Amino acid sequence: MSQLEQQIKAAIREVEDFPKKGVNFKDITTLLASPELCNQVTDYLAETYKSLDIDLIVGIESRGFLFGFSLAQKLNIPFVLARKKGKLPFQKISYSYELEYGTSIVEMHVDSIQPRNKVLIHDDLLATGGTAGAVAELVKLREGVLVGFNFLIELSFLNGRQTLEKQSNNIISLAKYF
Repeated sequence: MSQLEQQIKAAIREVEDFPKKGVNFKDITTLLASPELCNQVTDYLAETYKSLDIDLIVGIESRGFLFGFSLAQKLNIPFVLARKKGKLPFQKISYSYELEYGTSIVEMHVDSIQPRNKVLIHDDLLATGGTAGAVAELVKLREGVLVGFNFLIELSFLNGRQTLEKQSNNIISLAKYF
């Protein structure tokens, strides 16, 4: 385990039985209270991705906006919002995907990705991979090139990585829980 991973895990608060009994929620608000650690995370990610010639970063609602936007700023590239249905004001593209119980829809503005744009998808948490996979489908709909996925936290026991590997083998998670 890297020193950065240890610091991230030490900073994250676990809330038992949230949002339902049996779930241990990984609360990043305690990590956000440490500007020094947030800067370390952003610097690490910028160093990791600076040589990949990424055109833009897509952040997934809502916690994916936090470090995704910081990383985009550090790399001096645009940041794009991927949001739940009905949250964006302009013309949108949508993708419907399966959840454990039902379906959900994720959207982006139709003009946010141009054909051949190299795109990195960022979110705070990789669980089952459903939402990130749906956002990758939006990138494909706009003929973007998926460079990879990045997550602050990965819940390895939910096998989301295996789901996303169908779309990219470039998956980086800074703190893994087994």
